[in-house]
Amino acid sequence: MSQPFPHLFTPITLNHKRLKNRIVFGAHTNNMAENGLPSRRTKAYYVERAKGGAAMIVVEPVPAHKSGVLTRGNFRAEDDAIIAPLRKINEACSNYDTVMIQQIYHVGQHGDGANSYHANWSASGLPSLHDSDGGHKVSEAEIEELVQSFAAAADRAKQAGFDGVEIFAAYHSLIDQFWTPWSNRRDDRWGGSLENRVRFSSEILSLIRQVCGPDFIVGLAVSVDQKAPAALSLDALTEIAEWHDERGLMDYLTCGTGSYFRAQPIIPTHLHEGLEGAQLADHIKTHLRHARVQAEAGIHSAEKAEEIISTGQADMCSMVRAQIADPWLALKAEKGEADTIRPCIHCNQQCIARRYRDYWISCLVNPSVGREWEWRGDRIAHNERRRTVLVVGGGPGGLEAARVAAEQGHEVTLVEKGKELGGQWRLAARQPTRQRIALHIDWYRKELSRLGVDIRLGEEATPLTVRHMHPDHVIAATGIKPVISGFQRALPMNDVLPGHDHDNVASYHEVLEGNHLVGERVLLLDDLNSWRGIGTALYLTGKGHHVTIVTAKPAVGMELSGTGADGLARARFAREGGKVITEAALQAWGAPGNDGSLASLVSLLTGETFDRRFDTLVLATVAEPDTTFVDGITALGDCPPYHVVGDCNAPRKAHMAIYEGRKAALEIV
Repeated sequence: MSQPFPHLFTPITLNHKRLKNRIVFGAHTNNMAENGLPSRRTKAYYVERAKGGAAMIVVEPVPAHKSGVLTRGNFRAEDDAIIAPLRKINEACSNYDTVMIQQIYHVGQHGDGANSYHANWSASGLPSLHDSDGGHKVSEAEIEELVQSFAAAADRAKQAGFDGVEIFAAYHSLIDQFWTPWSNRRDDRWGGSLENRVRFSSEILSLIRQVCGPDFIVGLAVSVDQKAPAALSLDALTEIAEWHDERGLMDYLTCGTGSYFRAQPIIPTHLHEGLEGAQLADHIKTHLRHARVQAEAGIHSAEKAEEIISTGQADMCSMVRAQIADPWLALKAEKGEADTIRPCIHCNQQCIARRYRDYWISCLVNPSVGREWEWRGDRIAHNERRRTVLVVGGGPGGLEAARVAAEQGHEVTLVEKGKELGGQWRLAARQPTRQRIALHIDWYRKELSRLGVDIRLGEEATPLTVRHMHPDHVIAATGIKPVISGFQRALPMNDVLPGHDHDNVASYHEVLEGNHLVGERVLLLDDLNSWRGIGTALYLTGKGHHVTIVTAKPAVGMELSGTGADGLARARFAREGGKVITEAALQAWGAPGNDGSLASLVSLLTGETFDRRFDTLVLATVAEPDTTFVDGITALGDCPPYHVVGDCNAPRKAHMAIYEGRKAALEIV
């Protein structure tokens, strides 16, 4: 069979190293360090991507200097203690013919003093864009100290067995702050003219070449944010890249999107569909003669990467979230098995948003991320003891349980009372911009078919089903029962909302299912502050309804903060005519009349009450677990071993259902 991705799997040379393909697992802080040192979790995470076929891995950034620390999970700055554990990671990954690079960074004025306990050193001492701190304008002596610290970090990387380093100059970090006229207001030899503004990066790269020798890869990471007026323009950045290329200061250039001025495009969510670094890389690439160019940001599939390479937009593709979701992406694509690659849905909920909460990163669609050392990677081992397994419920928890049980070699039957697979996950896919969830459900459908799972749709499992089938093990994933009590956390003494039982009240589930007639004027009571609220509101505005969201929080969608999606979703809702009432609660919903229902609202700030009229009330409030099946088989008295997973265990988000489904299947004995 011919190679389906011929350009993607054509080797390429970087300095002294040959990359077996054009797929790179790019740099990102995974927060798995313990006490500033790589952990066994860190090692297993990278080794899994090396096993999976990535040609090059750029290990997360180490701060070059103690003034540049950004996150708790950063490796120790200026400390030789990191060398030995990093060497173990490199030795393990090199067994799979993987080129290993370490990123070195300093975020300048945007550091985190709560982590570094140090002033934020920068070109001109301007304030941080991450918090309320001001900065420290570096002296000439301190600039020299920083240059030396970058070279020392590169030397540590070489001692640890890395094949090269990638110097971070993206997102308006320290190097970018020297390049950018807005943030470089110096009048000495480090500011003003182009030659002066690039002196800092030039001296860093030149010294690294001198310290580490010619047979050592040196990359440079940059980004473009064309909607941020203070950031470098594409033409200005291209001129800077060309200046470095003419002098042979770098072997490759990584081109991403976004900046600390406007962080959402750095790791673009599904709301940024179509935004990629490839177009920007293509522009810069036409001006370079020596360095290879790598595109990153939003490259979600082997098909897209093949298109980028084949059209000459870039020489390599950094695919980070795609290889978080499926660490075996490269090998699967190379073998012509691209349809088996687990798709990234660009939600950011368990990668970057989880890191923002200071946890190690994971993945909504792949719970093995961060657990590779516990679960022996992402591949499912065959179980010599073949069991019969009944999975009840075809939502994400049940789908994952059925897939993993079948991968182990068990005989699996999945019973779903609905006519389609997906459960609540299928409803989420109906919300605007979240269509990639449908791809995830379709991936499950194909995987279960490939594995021979007996799928029974439109059939409700009961205790009699268990008695008839006599399975060795049961996994219950029966989901939730929508509740329209109208309970709000802001009014916890009220178990029910007065008027919740009127005919013009519906749950968000009923709305997305299309099972409730919705009037023109909609009040959406959002007690969840997640996609279930704002996503349903966008679904309704897209159908022409006039929607007002009421929430007890200061802003809609606050549980999405950290994903980069909350502000964009609010902006889209506003553009579509949506209205918001914040820091308020709904006290009562009146009986429907000729002019709709009277909503009695209360400000949580002042206690003031006020009334508005609407045609329909939609409740985005907590649901109840559907334990009907579990209660029934428990009452049998002689039921087989069983697990309860997902929302029927407790209503939560999709990542918990998928995690519990995987865990339950792995525990079948």
